[in-house]
Amino acid sequence: MDILIRALYSKGHSIIVLRNTKSWYIKGESSYYDSITIPTVQGHDKERVKGLISKIMAIEREGDSAMSSISMQLSIFSARRNMHSTTCQVLSTMFEDKALMQRLNESQFDLVLADPGYGDGIILAHYLKVPLVYNARFILSEEGHFFLAPSPVSYIPIMRSGLSDKMTFFERMKNMLFYITAQFQRSYIIGPLYQAVCDKYFEEKLDIYELVQAADIWLMRVDFVFEFPRPTMPNVVYMGGFQCKPAKPLPQDLEDFVQSSGEHGVIVMSLGTFVSDLPTDVTEDIAGAFAELPQKVIWRYTGDRPSALGNNTLLVDWMPQNDLLGHPKTKLFVAHGGTNGVQEAIYHGVPVVGIPLFFDQHDNLLRLQKRGAAQVITLAMLNKDSFLQALQEVLHVPSYRENMQRLSRLHRDQPMEPLDRALFWIEFVMRHKGAAHLRTESYKMPWYSYHSLDVAIVLLTVAVSFLYAGMCATRLFCLNVFFRKKVKLE
Repeated sequence: MDILIRALYSKGHSIIVLRNTKSWYIKGESSYYDSITIPTVQGHDKERVKGLISKIMAIEREGDSAMSSISMQLSIFSARRNMHSTTCQVLSTMFEDKALMQRLNESQFDLVLADPGYGDGIILAHYLKVPLVYNARFILSEEGHFFLAPSPVSYIPIMRSGLSDKMTFFERMKNMLFYITAQFQRSYIIGPLYQAVCDKYFEEKLDIYELVQAADIWLMRVDFVFEFPRPTMPNVVYMGGFQCKPAKPLPQDLEDFVQSSGEHGVIVMSLGTFVSDLPTDVTEDIAGAFAELPQKVIWRYTGDRPSALGNNTLLVDWMPQNDLLGHPKTKLFVAHGGTNGVQEAIYHGVPVVGIPLFFDQHDNLLRLQKRGAAQVITLAMLNKDSFLQALQEVLHVPSYRENMQRLSRLHRDQPMEPLDRALFWIEFVMRHKGAAHLRTESYKMPWYSYHSLDVAIVLLTVAVSFLYAGMCATRLFCLNVFFRKKVKLE
């Protein structure tokens, strides 16, 4: 979101960011936006999120058993409910603050830009009667496409199912079960929380999921170089890789380290912002595997220094990831599979060894693996030997780099930069006070009308009626013929 805000500011727009007192990413003071801070007792604070991630990682290490899958789903259910419940508390705090709501109303905003992963921006846009643009990939309970466009589960995998677009019968059955689980979350875990807010603070009857579908534009953080082909809608704008850009020169100390790798090159490893360290035994296995390679390694890591760490590995608190991936000596990216990192790897054509940890990361890495550009190793499988084998395969089998560079060429070959496309459509909505002509009204239809069940029942009734009438006529005709013959014989 910060990238979009900076870009909008550079084009002369004024931005107000709503945050709460528990925010740790969104700063209260900035040179390119003003902020309004909502006082809250609870929030999505850093320690709470890190605790959830540690719990999910512990379950991941148990392996792909039925019990671990059930435990994972229950943990995700509980975490989602708690996080959305907190968001609803923030919403209630906002609506109870009459001075704040008056200030927002009087500001006469042209647009609300929101992440639909939570429902606060969605409800606020409706309250302010302002056009709504999503910086989207996930909505309240599922991947955005499933809520917006026709999504046959026969070939479109549900997130966290670990499936591709080519499924066997049993994989389609698994996919259907994941779909049913997502609908259960939508209807019984998440939806009622926001529905209660709508019912309390709005006089008219609102449905939270109709508000979700009423957005003018969905800026989707994927493209079809990465995503499996699927149906879409006119108001979906694909901006996958919008944060990617050509590499800038590295700081001198990093450049010296990279150049010291010689012909062997460099491996870059980062597990994202949320994961600063891993369990000790996993860390030792990773460090031991790196120590046996001739490549130099730059590893973003803030935990205790592993005892198995080799002289070829540099631990850093922070790294210019985009610039490192764009360096000609970078041979491999070890990543957790977050959307941003995957898109940057595609942009720069660097093959991946993926260690998925939670949420959508396994699905992201699976998409690269299916295209021959990555190897994936789960926490349950990870040890020194398996990790070393995955590294060596991606380093020494040319097809991984060739496939990733092919994806890079496809991704870059487009008439407009993804960020510019996103900015155009944001300003388009502002200029035209919305984009209703691109938005389907199907979400206002009852479910039985959407699936044409009422039409099917009527047509089936008519067909059965004609069939029954035909049978009756045939029977009557046969009886008449029979009685005529009988009379004639007598």
